[in-house]
Amino acid sequence: MLQKVLIANRGEIALRILRACREMGIKTVAAHSDADRDLKHVRLADETVCIGPASSTESYLSIPAIISAAEVTDSVAIHPGYGFLSENADFAERVESSGFVFIGPRAETIRLMGDKVSAKEAMIKSGVPVVPGSEGALGDDPDEILRMAREIGYPVIIKAAGGGGGRGMRVVHAEGALMNSVSLTKSEAQSFFGNDTLYMEKYLQKPRHVEFQVLSDGQGNAIHLGERDCSMQRRHQKVVEEAPAPGITEEVRARMGERVANACIEIGYRGAGTFEFLYEDGEFYFIEMNTRLQVEHCVSEMITGIDLVKQQLRIAAGEPLTLKQEDITITGHAIECRINAEDPDTFMPSPGTITQYHCPGGPGIRVDTHIYNGYRIPPYYDSMIGKLIAHGENRNVALARMCGALQEMIIDGIKTNIPLHQRIITDASFCQGGTNIHYLEKKLGL
Repeated sequence: MLQKVLIANRGEIALRILRACREMGIKTVAAHSDADRDLKHVRLADETVCIGPASSTESYLSIPAIISAAEVTDSVAIHPGYGFLSENADFAERVESSGFVFIGPRAETIRLMGDKVSAKEAMIKSGVPVVPGSEGALGDDPDEILRMAREIGYPVIIKAAGGGGGRGMRVVHAEGALMNSVSLTKSEAQSFFGNDTLYMEKYLQKPRHVEFQVLSDGQGNAIHLGERDCSMQRRHQKVVEEAPAPGITEEVRARMGERVANACIEIGYRGAGTFEFLYEDGEFYFIEMNTRLQVEHCVSEMITGIDLVKQQLRIAAGEPLTLKQEDITITGHAIECRINAEDPDTFMPSPGTITQYHCPGGPGIRVDTHIYNGYRIPPYYDSMIGKLIAHGENRNVALARMCGALQEMIIDGIKTNIPLHQRIITDASFCQGGTNIHYLEKKLGL
């Protein structure tokens, strides 16, 4: 097993990784920015190293700083968490070439699945269903682009191959707007991602976002841990997640789960990962693979009892996956609310000092957070400060427990989106289950 792990991240995920390491007897090193000296995991880690000033580009996104921190602390491996450098193939390659273990996929796999065109081609080859569209990158011939759009059928969506986070995509409803949209998206893709490669897909009108959690050891063994519904989104950012997805039968879960597990074996995937799909009219359409741990991994842990971070550590240490698909049993239902330090109406970030914090409890309640009384939330990073998870023997029980936990949770001194979550959890359509990815924005009038 890995003797010492450097945690190259911050906040609740850094603390989550530290806890898993501590349970497994692994020493930890907290690599932190100057603004994060008071983070809980920094106080608890066996060793700490300041890797730069508050700016992410000079600390959490600085590959030389992180590699140097691993060297001076004699760390064996580096866990990237999520966000920052977690899906940066160059970082993974540099970690491995410097003699450390990267707790995640191989660099070539990250590159393969990070490019939307090559990822789609790999999924087609593996038998995973994809959204109808261009089978490769869009060319420069306007006549061919127009012909392809007519064949797919409007509306279509133009996407950047290297895109993500809602950037680098445009919906086109009529032929007259197509070529201008292609040109604008191409410029945006080059500006944001340094890659102007585009592709075209059928635009699904009212899909749900359903994703499958996988574990694969890169040695020919792979399993899935069921699916999650992450359709409650604002500006392509997830707000509430749940598992299993409402309305997905055991037969459908088994069929799609087998396909994504086989795809992991086909591409030689190593570690924890997520296959994301749009789901409409009973059909799944692959959109991308996240080659890392997801924010919402907690709901999958709650319904399966599998610790995904511990599995990541074991796989990174070279151990074969001992879990078999028949070992995975889905029990009950879990819902997660992302707690953000932001105005619940304007969504403006709300950094500041927490003057009072009370953590909710009771059966089936889990809180993953790094905050505490007196902690000052810095203004430099993502506004998420925690995750509130409720588990119950069925969805109704999970909803009831989440309602109670949101009422119990107290975070004073800053604004949070708890009032927004209270509106969502009691919303009639959400309670019924199966809302699409546009529902929340329409409800909020965005």
